[in-house]
Amino acid sequence: MPPRNPVDPHALNSPIAVFDAGLGSYDIVRTLRRHYPESDLIYFADRASFPYGAKSEAQLLKIAVASCRYLRSLGAGCVVIGSNAPSVTVLAAVAADCDFPVLGVLPPVRQALAAIAPEQGLLLAGAASMTGSPRLHEFIEREAGQAAARVHAVAATALIELVESGKFLTDPETAVDQVADFLGRQLASWPELGGVLLSSTHLPWLSFAFQRAAPGWQLFNPADDVARSAAPYAVPGTGKLLSLVTESPALTVRDFAQTLDRLGIALELQPVPALELR
Repeated sequence: MPPRNPVDPHALNSPIAVFDAGLGSYDIVRTLRRHYPESDLIYFADRASFPYGAKSEAQLLKIAVASCRYLRSLGAGCVVIGSNAPSVTVLAAVAADCDFPVLGVLPPVRQALAAIAPEQGLLLAGAASMTGSPRLHEFIEREAGQAAARVHAVAATALIELVESGKFLTDPETAVDQVADFLGRQLASWPELGGVLLSSTHLPWLSFAFQRAAPGWQLFNPADDVARSAAPYAVPGTGKLLSLVTESPALTVRDFAQTLDRLGIALELQPVPALELR
């Protein structure tokens, strides 16, 4: 279904572009909009590449480079990899391949450790491709130093799927139960936990469930850090948002539009062909 009021990318002024494989990165988009209401933005939901969390570093590198180059061709002044997994694993390689600014979404490990009590542990929840990557553990060592042992990285695959499917909206009580079960299993291994890094951009959608399941814990969302990093590239424009989406036989534009509608997000989605990966 074509958009009723399509946005012409050529009418945008050096937009900040954000992409990932689905819903997660929209949390980055709305944070950027809150910080820079006059800037033009591009939101690219590459559903044809879903899920990032199950892909290898080599696959993520190809997808991220192709996405960044595509968005640059539309006039983007800066591109944000709106997903923690490729940001942690391949951001440096992508940035080296591109001759324009490329930012990522990185877990705010240092800030989170400073915010919780010294005796407390920090749960880093994210996609399996990130939490199982040696690059994440190198990142934690750099950010946390001697406190690295307090940071515990765990795949939150089922919770990410809960958001991507939209089931957390239709059955919020079950979402709370699933988050409580997830946290309960982590507490069995690390009873000193006192904070959670929401290190998949899907997980902030479940903040309500985390707050109910663990009311005394602190939650850390990296979206505001991304917005601050994007400040040098936020120029005044029309304040428009160009929303692009690819699809696959299993993940159609119509289904994605319905998920956004359930979230109360009104976007004029403009379907585009799946990217060619080389």
